[in-house]
Amino acid sequence: MRKPLVAALFALVIAGAGVAPAVAAPAPAAASTSTSASAVKADTKAAAPTLQAVSLAGTVALSNCSGSVIRFPNSADSDPALVLSNGHCLETGFPEPGEVIVGQASSRTFGLLNSAGTRVATLRASKVAYSTMTDTDVTIYQLTSTYTTIKNSYGISALTVQDTHPTVGTAITVASGYWKRLYNCSIDGFAYRLKEGDWTWKDSIRYTSACNTIGGTSGSPVIDQATGKVVAVNNTGNEDGETCTVNNPCEVDASGNVTIHPGINYAEETYQIPACFTTGNKLNLSASGCTLPKP
Repeated sequence: MRKPLVAALFALVIAGAGVAPAVAAPAPAAASTSTSASAVKADTKAAAPTLQAVSLAGTVALSNCSGSVIRFPNSADSDPALVLSNGHCLETGFPEPGEVIVGQASSRTFGLLNSAGTRVATLRASKVAYSTMTDTDVTIYQLTSTYTTIKNSYGISALTVQDTHPTVGTAITVASGYWKRLYNCSIDGFAYRLKEGDWTWKDSIRYTSACNTIGGTSGSPVIDQATGKVVAVNNTGNEDGETCTVNNPCEVDASGNVTIHPGINYAEETYQIPACFTTGNKLNLSASGCTLPKP
């Protein structure tokens, strides 16, 4: 949830420094390749002990964001595959506070990447299974392809979403399909409430400073380096040191105390999502244990 890429790049030209947006318009291929190569080299050095568990395989590039092909512990190979991204990456615009979108028609396309970050296929949505920016910031697309089709055709397996709460200190990788870049850091803590503009998210993950995510990384899977499982979806950061404004989320504790962490980035947990998808990867918001907001 950040300003358009054009504005950010203009600021860089004028000031020589700045922060690119989480939601970005497509950038020239040469520029993104250069950025990716240097960043991956630096990040790999920072997290060498466990980085081998994570690659870009299974991530996808959207027109303005990142995402990943995901499955749940109870998903079958014959089920229609799903893509995870942010609620604010929805092609029809940001869902309003309190709004939950279910079963919306979509033919959006996604560029599927292999472990080296090479685009190997174009996947297509059949619908938006679920999207909201209330309590969390998530969009889940259902695809026209099954997991078996994707695996047999392109050799790519879906990333599994962990169904237990992540823990502080876990080494993580934010894998951006848009930029073909890996960011490595750890879970620094959890924000009881994360407020940004009109939206409020619950129990958000705060990164350590090494995950200095940039434009186009919104919707990236946050992957546990030890298990390779998805524990969250990358979504925002405090850009300018402001308090609770758009692009400048603030943390609010259970007593109502407000704090900010300028330059620090955040993700929304995903452990609660598997309980809401039943046999055949069908959304069931009334299923036992499902706590996602309902329409």
